[in-house]
Amino acid sequence: MSLLPVQDALDRICSALAPVESEQVSLHSALGRTTAEDLSAKLTQPPFDASAMDGYAVLAEDIEDCPVELNLIGEAPAGGAFDEVVGAGEAVRIFTGGPLPRGADTVVIQENVEKLPENRIRIVETASQGRNIRKMGNDFSAGDVLVEKGLRLGSRHLGLLAAANAAEVSVTRKPRVALLATGDELVRVGEKVGPNQIVSSNSLLIGKLIEEQGGEVIDLGIARDNEESLRVMANKVQDVDLLVTIGGASVGDHDLVQKVLGEEGLKVDFWKIAMRPGKPLIFGQFRNIPMLGLPGNPASAYVCAMVFLLPALHILMGRRMVGADQQVARLKNHLPANGDRQHYMRARAEFDNQGLLTVETASSQDSAKLSTLSGANCLVIRHPNAPEIDLGDMVPILVMPS
Repeated sequence: MSLLPVQDALDRICSALAPVESEQVSLHSALGRTTAEDLSAKLTQPPFDASAMDGYAVLAEDIEDCPVELNLIGEAPAGGAFDEVVGAGEAVRIFTGGPLPRGADTVVIQENVEKLPENRIRIVETASQGRNIRKMGNDFSAGDVLVEKGLRLGSRHLGLLAAANAAEVSVTRKPRVALLATGDELVRVGEKVGPNQIVSSNSLLIGKLIEEQGGEVIDLGIARDNEESLRVMANKVQDVDLLVTIGGASVGDHDLVQKVLGEEGLKVDFWKIAMRPGKPLIFGQFRNIPMLGLPGNPASAYVCAMVFLLPALHILMGRRMVGADQQVARLKNHLPANGDRQHYMRARAEFDNQGLLTVETASSQDSAKLSTLSGANCLVIRHPNAPEIDLGDMVPILVMPS
């Protein structure tokens, strides 16, 4: 089977997926969830004309020529109101958020007012009509769409929805992702590491990436490099939206994922992608569950997760913007001509003192080095057969989730 171009592989994965169903959740538990419908305001904000400052509510025509003295006839605190009408020559003490009394059309800030005896004040600087007033509905009105469908809810969205009294919101259910690592050499984090063994860091690496993106991980554990162990693990896969395996995706004697899962119902759509790292990637359907088989080297697994798993998760969540954020940055080092596979190079991007986004690739691109991956915050994309480029050239980058 020939190597499949990255974009073709991504298109085939995305076309095989659809958003999961929606559910109602409390606004307090909606952080990071994806909206399943447009979310609208249930009330108008502000619900009345309100003062934007501490000061005095007056008639603008009374203060055209300052200084001028007015009668102080009451006050309008936030949470309270002055129920009478403000007439000519009168003023009401008002506080930020307080409702503007009837008759008044301007608020003079308290710094421009002098208190006098016998409930009198002196306005020393004029203010135009409507000054320092937040008009009713100037933020939003009941029925206005505040957050559109397909957006990830952040703290700012939740604050807005709280102001609109949206106690519950409709979001897509968290996609359930079964995660299965393979390999005799692996032990779980915290277990004793025997001769010729390593810690299964990939399970935590990919699992936490899934959780960061809003998915729910069902960790199936580690399948050993024998058919019976992998078959037992395969039969644990149920009631999930996506199966992700790590390792065993190649064609070595101990790479059993395709063989055993194939006997248990896996229908492979493709494997082997024209990319590095991450060529031995599998995609198919395992008993009608989409399955993504990641390679075993940490950097390869993470790069494939960035390129393919993130878009898959976002589609399952119903996101409008799918996949990692792609930007362009100015290169800080030389890069030789690329070969015939799309290359994703671990790199670090930062803004220089002129505000320009710059990027430097890591000196080592060894697909087994977690230290290089941890120190990176993006991937420089080198397209197939791209010519050599030098310091100052612009390159596309995929931004890693923070």
